[in-house]
Amino acid sequence: MAVDFEGVWALRRTIVDRRDGQNGTLAGQAVFMTTQPDHLTYEETGRLTLESGVTLEAQRRYQWVFAAGAVIVTFEDGRPFHSFTPEGHAAGTDHPCGDDFYTVRYDFTAWPVWRAVWTVKGPRKDYVSTSTYRPL
Repeated sequence: MAVDFEGVWALRRTIVDRRDGQNGTLAGQAVFMTTQPDHLTYEETGRLTLESGVTLEAQRRYQWVFAAGAVIVTFEDGRPFHSFTPEGHAAGTDHPCGDDFYTVRYDFTAWPVWRAVWTVKGPRKDYVSTSTYRPL
């Protein structure tokens, strides 16, 4: 399954901030590069534009490891982040971060177009981030 993700993807993200109203959109690319068998480096770059007109350059990097029946996602330095099944959901798709709680749901039903929807709640955050990926 790792081979299915290899390559360059167009990335579009919408962020709906229910706490501060800092809604925005991101346009960019995500690249999956093989580093070992069943191990991909995910790197995204893009431009985030907030409704206020502020524009920021964005970049993040993760490791995706394809194991028996699951994908394990770690931060670039190897710290655990979350995991998911090829069906897009399972125990492990939640990530506590301090007082905030992140939940992700992957949707591969329109493959090769797919989505990741993050819901984030906590004392400082309350937003939904929807990322759509399309192969280039």
